[in-house]
Amino acid sequence: MAECEQLDDRTLVARILEGDRDRFTELVKRYEKRIINYVYRITHRYEDAHDLAQEIFVKVYVALDRYDPKYQFSTWLFRIAQNSAIDALRKKSVNEVSISPKPGEDDTKEREFADTGVSPYRALNNKQLAGAIDSAVKNLPSDYRELIQLRHFAELSYEEIASMKKLPLGTVKNKLFRARNLLKVELEGFVEPL
Repeated sequence: MAECEQLDDRTLVARILEGDRDRFTELVKRYEKRIINYVYRITHRYEDAHDLAQEIFVKVYVALDRYDPKYQFSTWLFRIAQNSAIDALRKKSVNEVSISPKPGEDDTKEREFADTGVSPYRALNNKQLAGAIDSAVKNLPSDYRELIQLRHFAELSYEEIASMKKLPLGTVKNKLFRARNLLKVELEGFVEPL
């Protein structure tokens, strides 16, 4: 991979299928953060999102020869991600019995983040707003919630969402408009008017 050319997804997949397997790393780098973010929004588990992202890319690698270049690669990839995340949730709900920590486990474990220089007051407000947004998105009707997740967390285009969901483009835009209006109403107390 000596050349540093930026290939579109279809060309990249074609090169991989022609035997340039090292190019798969480019696909992973291109989509990894978006896939982790998207899966996290479905599972609500940070660690699971990372593990699932790895599994998703293994599935994609194995099934790459079944990708149809008539369609957007990202649509195909996010469909695999969505199905994998839903399958993982189903398995988790069957396997999970208790939400309490096991005896001897540290239940105060928190993720460490780099110091951003944000004041504790501002950090608290940001955390509360993030929680309110998550809660508001969870409370949306499922079809609206999924479209919001695809558009704003997975960062898919309207066209990619329409293709993935097999909906007309106008319907996707209309439902997203309605979903955003519901979120605005739900979040009125948290967001200051401009």
